[in-house]
Amino acid sequence: MNWISKIFNKQNTFLFLLIGMVILAKVIPFQESYNQYFNLVGFIDWGIAGIFLLYGLKLNLKEVIKDVSNWKLHLLIQSGTFIIFPLLALMFYPFLKDTPYYNIWLSVFFLASLPSTVSSSVVMVSIAKGNVTSAIFNASISGIIGILMTPLWMSFFLTANGESGNQSEIIQQLLLKVLLPIILGIILNPIFKKWVTKYANIISEFDRLIILLIVYESFSAAFIDNIFVAVPSFVFLALAFSVVFLFFATYYILKFIAEKLNFKKKDVITTTFCGSKKSLVHGTLFLLVLGIPDDQKVLFLLPVMIYHSFQLFYVSWLANKIAKREITEEV
Repeated sequence: MNWISKIFNKQNTFLFLLIGMVILAKVIPFQESYNQYFNLVGFIDWGIAGIFLLYGLKLNLKEVIKDVSNWKLHLLIQSGTFIIFPLLALMFYPFLKDTPYYNIWLSVFFLASLPSTVSSSVVMVSIAKGNVTSAIFNASISGIIGILMTPLWMSFFLTANGESGNQSEIIQQLLLKVLLPIILGIILNPIFKKWVTKYANIISEFDRLIILLIVYESFSAAFIDNIFVAVPSFVFLALAFSVVFLFFATYYILKFIAEKLNFKKKDVITTTFCGSKKSLVHGTLFLLVLGIPDDQKVLFLLPVMIYHSFQLFYVSWLANKIAKREITEEV
């Protein structure tokens, strides 16, 4: 029974639900005519703003500022997320920019430009006996930095290739759906802090619901338009190989630098775990906010979903392995 409980824990169940949404989109895709009964796109739009409002409500700036003094650790983690990771993906740009595989590379670069996760970063660092306080700080600040850095990285390539549509419209979407709700949430944090803490589990489920709906809506459109017919099977293998390579490259580069800087063992764990994570929440939301063309949405979703699945399974195993090793060394 233990192995059953391990397979069907909360994090893994969400992965199964993601797969379920893809299957549901194939069997019963959301047709445009269904909007007369339920406006799915409209609900998702409001849901995006709601997620960032709740993110702002959960973000206590006073607690975040307390951990600013450990600046070397924070700088390295954020550099891993927003500089090392994108630069690793950027190395392959000269080889793929004028080939049929450019959009595949761009979808991987989209993953590379995303901020880190919040909840799973903190949980994994806690399991591995790392610096939890710094993990909370960096997971929180990463989302804020990502509001600027992710669109900035992507703007170089979306604009250059004429895929971004109206750039002013994208900025407007970022302001209305992302920045304004976060600012409003931070302002209201002192008033609703107890309420947010009390209903934290329900709030996290709302996040997951919106992600599942975005996946369902995007894959529905892909199946209706027969987009997968034009996607060779080796593309999935290429994406899987690419994201796994990026994870290990970033992880070991951060570990090497942290050890060279003589970080404590707890800080090395926090650096490698937080700096190598990517957020499915931000990935699905930025997919809609950045004006990614409809026929490319699934291609951009795939690397994020593959990476999310890999980082949960592998890092969970790694965190437990490190924790057991720490216990053995203490004994």
